[in-house]
Amino acid sequence: MFRFKQFNVDQSGCAMKINTDGVLLGALTQASNAVTVLDIGTGTGVIALMLAQRFVNAKIDAVEIDLIAAETAKQNFTGSPFADRLHIYPAGFGAFFKDNPERKYDLIVSNPPFHINSLESPGAKKSLAKHTDEYFFEELIKSVARHLTENGECWLILPLQTAQLVRAINTQHQLNIKQVISILSYPDSIPHREILVLTLDETKNPDEQFVIYAEPKVYSEAYQNKLKDFFTIF
Repeated sequence: MFRFKQFNVDQSGCAMKINTDGVLLGALTQASNAVTVLDIGTGTGVIALMLAQRFVNAKIDAVEIDLIAAETAKQNFTGSPFADRLHIYPAGFGAFFKDNPERKYDLIVSNPPFHINSLESPGAKKSLAKHTDEYFFEELIKSVARHLTENGECWLILPLQTAQLVRAINTQHQLNIKQVISILSYPDSIPHREILVLTLDETKNPDEQFVIYAEPKVYSEAYQNKLKDFFTIF
């Protein structure tokens, strides 16, 4: 059980546990006017829960293809103060959109599988959660382009190699990169993740950098400020 300030997250049965990528996406995503939100590959449900806490008018759908993880996320949603605004769908995003072809979202977020064409890790669940190929992202970007509202945004957190792939796919589906947030471990590190903000319009915001640690075992001021409403250590 991972205890946040306003909710708890049971991670039982989830191959992908709460990690820095997920909580950063939940903390950094900007969409204060979002009413309809979709979390693709919700896992434990932590990103959806963080967004429900931050965006009090948002109704959030979460899809998860792993049935055991989906059941865990459902229990986490039900036990939270935001239960009436959170809905879990135990399916892949392709099946979800097939069943809901007209549904559009002000905000779509995902911390997706990212090991492109790499060796499978032991265990079927971890393989499902962590390994995919170019086809997955082709379908993801195509679906996002069809299901964003006119001014909607999609926020993805990705390793650099995968981000490069998504940039290439992105241009084929009428989406534009509004902003790139580079994630660094330390001020003098090279980036190891990128948050890509995708939109249908051509608005461009300045790119940014976000540093996690000021020094070993000391979180940066920026990290503490973004997570202070969630983590009990701050």
